[in-house]
Amino acid sequence: MLSMTLREEEPAAGPWRAVSGSQFLQLLMQAAGSPAGRPRVVAVDGRGASGKSTLAERLSRGTGRSAIVHTDDVAWHEPYFAWGHLLADHVLRPLRRGEAVSFRPPAWERNGRSGSIEVPAGLDLVIVEGVGANQRELAGLIDATVWVQSDFAMAEERGIARDIAQGVNGDAEEAVAFWHEWMAEELRFLDQQRPWERANMVVAGTPSIPLEEDQIALAAGPL
Repeated sequence: MLSMTLREEEPAAGPWRAVSGSQFLQLLMQAAGSPAGRPRVVAVDGRGASGKSTLAERLSRGTGRSAIVHTDDVAWHEPYFAWGHLLADHVLRPLRRGEAVSFRPPAWERNGRSGSIEVPAGLDLVIVEGVGANQRELAGLIDATVWVQSDFAMAEERGIARDIAQGVNGDAEEAVAFWHEWMAEELRFLDQQRPWERANMVVAGTPSIPLEEDQIALAAGPL
């Protein structure tokens, strides 16, 4: 079994066990409870390029009526990690009241981005995915949380490769520079927040145990 290279602030999770995607979803739904009149709201948090989006998509596909809210959309053109109040007031609180969400963040208006963040009413599960999804200030608005733990160097390598392939932050040199700027802010934020301490369960974004195609490497969280 391979070990992950982690920041010293983040303890290594374990022991890891392989579970199927359906088993993991069942465990997560149990951890989220059975709220009446509204969907379960779960947060999938982790470092950049740890595998959060991939996990969120798997959870959504396994649930009949579900939606994903990407914190990147709420945070778009906002100061680094200064958008928690927008997520809380305009997404999480309406969801907990059983309401549909139709939210156009102020930065979208200022910068001419079209559309809005839409979540219909009547869902079974809403997944909030992104760095900072499990920040301390949102604890009372989230039903269950997942921390995606990943090898620090591997996540950086694939994050930069992804950004270059998508062309989202300029050319290769600009993508590397942006990644390092982002990571300085991310590490400072996560070291302060320590979201892994509030996780119901931990998933390996860079697995260190053998897995079959449908399996997930899972460890218990502190909660």
